[in-house]
Amino acid sequence: MTEEKQNQKKESINELLESFKMASDRKRLGLLTALEERVKELIGLGSCLMSGFDPDLCDWTPGFILQLIHKTDENFIKNNLNCNDFSWFTAPSDVGFDYSPLQKYLLNESYEEADRFTSSKLRELAGEKAVKRGYVYFSEVDSIPDSDLSTLNKLWIVYSRGKFGFTVQAKILDSVGGRYDKLWPRIGWKKDGIWTRYPNAFNWSIEAPNGHMPLVNQLRGVRLMDSLLNHQALIAKS
Repeated sequence: MTEEKQNQKKESINELLESFKMASDRKRLGLLTALEERVKELIGLGSCLMSGFDPDLCDWTPGFILQLIHKTDENFIKNNLNCNDFSWFTAPSDVGFDYSPLQKYLLNESYEEADRFTSSKLRELAGEKAVKRGYVYFSEVDSIPDSDLSTLNKLWIVYSRGKFGFTVQAKILDSVGGRYDKLWPRIGWKKDGIWTRYPNAFNWSIEAPNGHMPLVNQLRGVRLMDSLLNHQALIAKS
């Protein structure tokens, strides 16, 4: 056992949680195994478990904690956190949409179902015409309310260790000089010049490449993706 792991064992569970909360993303990832090994102690904190976290923030640390304890005790969130619909994170909507199903899918790491829900909501947010035709036009993206797009993005980030979400995709695009031809293979949507076949060839797990989800149909070109990633609600958070 390394000295670092020995120190983690000596820390109280509250001290370990505080270290996890305050660490850089890189160090947080290094603490995941220690938290997994002490999940029973986390559950033992009861209603105090999430007291140091803010449900308004786009922070993946509480999302990981919730996923971890839910795998061990499916009733913990309902019984201790007063979240009968598993909606611990705040999820504002300008149009009154209920995002609790998405929170539940992501909590359970049911990423394919979460992706389908996200696509459906984007069509609804874009308007009746988008719902009828079954997809969103790039020209309809600007009409999507800021709070709703921010909520969709936030929920994907907080329940994926910061790996998935529209702003994650935007940052990767920026890192490759804004070149979509370089983005697609980076996020696993294209390999050897061939588009990844939906849905079976996509990786619906936390092991997928950064930016792999949520999906946006690229068969009609890049204009829809470009409009989404440049929506004012997301630019402000990039």
